[in-house]
Amino acid sequence: MRAPAAAAGRERGAAKAPRMKAAKKVSKATKVAQMTKPKRRAKLAVANQTAAAEAARRARHLKVLSCASGAERELEELVFGDSLNVEEDDLLRRLAGPRRVTAAEGKDLQEESSDSEVENEAKGDLLPKKPAWVDEDDEAEEDVDMTHKYRKDFMKSDAETTLTKKKLKKRLEEQFQQAMGGVPAWADLENRKKSKRTSSDSDSDEDDDLLRRTGNFITSSESLPRGILKVSTCLPANQERFANGKLVTVQFHPSAQVVMTAGHDRSVSLFQVDGIRNPKIQSIYLESFPIYKARFSVDGEQVIATGTHHSMFFVYDMLAGSIIPIPKVRGVEERFLRNFELSPDGSFMLLIGTSGYLHLLSMKTKELISTMKVNGRCTASAFTPDSSKIYSYSKEGEVFIWDVRSRKCLHKFEDEGCLEGKCIAVSKNNQYVACGSSSGVVNLYTTDACLKEKHPKPVKAIMNLVTSATCVTFNPTTEILAVASRDTDEAVKLVHLPSYTVFSNFPVFRRKQIYLTQSMDFSPRSGYFSVANNKGKALLFRLKHYSSF
Repeated sequence: MRAPAAAAGRERGAAKAPRMKAAKKVSKATKVAQMTKPKRRAKLAVANQTAAAEAARRARHLKVLSCASGAERELEELVFGDSLNVEEDDLLRRLAGPRRVTAAEGKDLQEESSDSEVENEAKGDLLPKKPAWVDEDDEAEEDVDMTHKYRKDFMKSDAETTLTKKKLKKRLEEQFQQAMGGVPAWADLENRKKSKRTSSDSDSDEDDDLLRRTGNFITSSESLPRGILKVSTCLPANQERFANGKLVTVQFHPSAQVVMTAGHDRSVSLFQVDGIRNPKIQSIYLESFPIYKARFSVDGEQVIATGTHHSMFFVYDMLAGSIIPIPKVRGVEERFLRNFELSPDGSFMLLIGTSGYLHLLSMKTKELISTMKVNGRCTASAFTPDSSKIYSYSKEGEVFIWDVRSRKCLHKFEDEGCLEGKCIAVSKNNQYVACGSSSGVVNLYTTDACLKEKHPKPVKAIMNLVTSATCVTFNPTTEILAVASRDTDEAVKLVHLPSYTVFSNFPVFRRKQIYLTQSMDFSPRSGYFSVANNKGKALLFRLKHYSSF
């Protein structure tokens, strides 16, 4: 019995030993914790005191800043400007401490930064691709024979018997740009790419700008650039009925999209201008009356036509469809009535007679009002835009300025270097006067100088014509002066104002098209330009800078 009892005692002793050890460890940990608690409490107390002191200091600072006197604030605003309030707010915000970022905002920031890093790594991995292979023959420059019949026109001199392909390509591009009046929009790749990129941005910007301001949104086009004129050639205005012989007159209707032609074939024709077909509207025939000059009335309801060897003239009433002959004007003793001018206000008709006589008629009754006379023979005349004055150009090179109301000569000046006066024109804005002489020189004056000086200096002497200048005309915006001579083929030049330079791409280089110029005119808004020639054609050109007819 003792042996089992001893064994059981030993087992109970072995089981109590681990429990005793665990109890000792717990008591040790409890003693250590009791010793460290006061230290931690002391540290937390110090930290809380420091934070409280810092908060109190910031509160006092904020109170001092916010309690500044009104005089101090006015002085600060005068010295530092209105931005002081913004800077002060920033300072107060910094003193108040950094803003805490919430957990959701922190997560979003992490996602954005990771996305940007991935994009940057992807961009860095993209390297420019190298060509798979290079042909050595492409780099070698091959010479082209310029003496071939299809390439002779591109030679600038006889020494250019050969050209490289690159130079020939550049030569072809230059000639194409001259013919087209610049680089077409469809051929300018860089501008096309830019326009595609900026189309959406520009639309939104325009909408925003429209909402931001009010006012008149109908604005005039930009000023005409110099150098290259954007122009295209259309079918002739009288494509459906060419004149049999010389076409002496071409003129656009003052209000309708219509052009009139008249010539030595005794006919006056009207055409609708669309730049594509230009269909014929009507033609009238004046028997045994070769036309010297024809003009629309200012209201566009009548056509006045004079003959080459007649003392009478015709009036065609387009509304009534009747032709009215004016057999003889009482008081006008002239053998032939050829050249005439109509006043811009529609009140007067000026007949240019022989021996220097000028006959002023009423446009309404076609009766003589008064007669004026210049020294020598009068070759051309022109009304000012307000119809108050008349400029008369004599064969001797003198210009007489008449007052229409009193019919008195206000002033007289000499055209510089003129041997024989031929043609004269006044700009639509009454800024310039152009005088063309038999030497081919066209002198351009300012109206102020013409009215004050007897020997005015021209602002520009245009010397691009080598034969007699027989026709000069301004476009309605006074940005183009057209000068021409009927004595030489292709003798037409368009002069840019106010730079006084000639457009280099008109007429088309190395291409006979105009022949002998008889008459010229611009459409009411400068969208079209027409030239009547000796072949019976009214050539039509579209000036692309101007958007309307």
